[in-house]
Amino acid sequence: MSLEKNTKTRNRSAAAKNTRKTVRRKPYGEKHIIGFLFGICCLLTVFLAALLSAMVALRIPDIRSVAHYQPLQTTFILDRHGDVLERIYKENRTVVPLSRMPELLPKAFVAAEDGRFFEHKGLDFVSVLRAVFVNIKRGGRAQGGSTITQQVARSLLLTREKTYLRKFKEAILAWRIDSLLSKEDILYIYLNQIYLGSGAYGVEAASQVYFDKPVHQLTLGEIAVLAGLPQAPSKYSPLNHLERAVARQRYVLNRMTADGYIDAQTARGAFEKDLRLNRTADKSLESGYYTEIVKKRVGRILQSSLPATGIIIHTYLDPTMQKAAVDAVRAGVKASFGRQARLDSGKKKVPQGALVSIETCSSKVRALLGGTDFSATSYDRAAIARRPAGSAFKPVVFSAALENGWSSGSMILDAPLSIAGGARGRWTPKNYSGRYHGEVSLADALAHSYNTAAVRLLQKVGLNPVHDLSTRLGITSEMPGDLSIALGSVDVTLLELSAAYSPFICGGMYTPPVFIDRIEKGDGTVLFQRDFSPRKILSKRGAAEMKSMLSRVIADGTGKRAAGLNGECGGKTGTSDDSRDAWFIGFHENNITGIWVGHDQNEGLGKGENGGRTAAPIWFDYMRKTGGVR
Repeated sequence: MSLEKNTKTRNRSAAAKNTRKTVRRKPYGEKHIIGFLFGICCLLTVFLAALLSAMVALRIPDIRSVAHYQPLQTTFILDRHGDVLERIYKENRTVVPLSRMPELLPKAFVAAEDGRFFEHKGLDFVSVLRAVFVNIKRGGRAQGGSTITQQVARSLLLTREKTYLRKFKEAILAWRIDSLLSKEDILYIYLNQIYLGSGAYGVEAASQVYFDKPVHQLTLGEIAVLAGLPQAPSKYSPLNHLERAVARQRYVLNRMTADGYIDAQTARGAFEKDLRLNRTADKSLESGYYTEIVKKRVGRILQSSLPATGIIIHTYLDPTMQKAAVDAVRAGVKASFGRQARLDSGKKKVPQGALVSIETCSSKVRALLGGTDFSATSYDRAAIARRPAGSAFKPVVFSAALENGWSSGSMILDAPLSIAGGARGRWTPKNYSGRYHGEVSLADALAHSYNTAAVRLLQKVGLNPVHDLSTRLGITSEMPGDLSIALGSVDVTLLELSAAYSPFICGGMYTPPVFIDRIEKGDGTVLFQRDFSPRKILSKRGAAEMKSMLSRVIADGTGKRAAGLNGECGGKTGTSDDSRDAWFIGFHENNITGIWVGHDQNEGLGKGENGGRTAAPIWFDYMRKTGGVR
């Protein structure tokens, strides 16, 4: 019994002991699990912190800007026909949607640059391994293995430094971009962003630079040339290295064939077709003076410098008339220099010339030339330079008289005249010929440019009416406060004086000269539209009489060298003291054109040079070539 009791007691003690052991293990196990989990959390926290620190250290850019792609674009200045006069840009780029590109163009770039583009997620590990193998074999960075998406990441978000760190960041960004955007969106960005040489960014700009046509007009052969450029734009430029470009073209066509985009026969036909490259001259030099004015006016209209956001500026320049202006002024200046060189073999300085051509009544400036060579000097002698107008200002004085009761038949004395004042105490104006004609009509006095008659007329009319009329005619120059204004002592620009003649031709109505029709965004949104608001300046009677008087200048006056055109025409010559400036402002049917010839250093043009001999023939040559037609 005692043994049994002892056994039971030992069993109970063992059971109790086991029970106590079990109870002690349970809390120990929970603590272990909690500790383990806590440790994992700590490790994860450290890992994430390290990863975040690494990301911060790497400075991975925010890719949201890629989804809102708004690159720098080219601003275009167009002529009256919509052809490009000049491109203004920090990066020569015009963004176009995929829908405006030839169907084969994106496929050509994919075939040439990233054949597995539609299969990978921004990174092509097959290409990367192939590039690594080639680089190890050649002992350098012969291949990069970059996908199109990586090129987008590099172009938009990274620098072009060749480091493994940059490649790592590029890979991360490419994967994220591929997750954010569709393949079509990535191609759209790529084809508009990529640099393709010769200053061209994107396929539209490259198409214009290399083939002088919009991208939607490209042939397959031309597409293949562009698709071959990204690897080395300078090396494969068709303008500078045609043989290399053609070899690269063959490669692209073969890749397109291998990828099933075209068949072998189509590829062969595209390769055998001759390339018609853009070899046109730079038009911006011929129209440079005009476009410089346009840029300044756009800056004032938009109240900022010209943006690189792809605005389109429509101007009134007529390229045919501009070319005629260049030819006529250069020929006339050369003729003047030739005459003086024959008189003085030591004469070396060729004079400058300027021309402004305005469509009557609409005041659209169709041509403007501020010098004989824009590439040599951009100083604008048409719109900036102020020179004494000479007798070309007399129509303003005579118009003031017509508006104050005089008529073209009214008589005025043309005789020697001496007036108190001036540097020597007396001012004695003289006629250019040295002869005087007694009582003459206003029409005769203007036709033959009698100086003393003009001064006497101003004495009778008074300075104030002339000053007032000048201001209303758009002449902003400060007016002299003496009678010398009758002989054109006022300094004016060719542009403002030419525009001041418009009321004589347009029934008394004046509109300031205009260069810009409208300004648009690339999407067609109109930022500015010209407002045509003519002002009444002269009476119809006064304007009609002045127009008739100007016709006599050409018919039998100082402007005879401008005679011979079909249709109604007229104008006025002008010559400043010592023949420093020669002017002719004239109209022919639908056009008013002003001519100036002189030296920048204010030297005389030489013996016998004046408005009638020097400037009027240039006007005639220009009008003969253009006809002054719309």
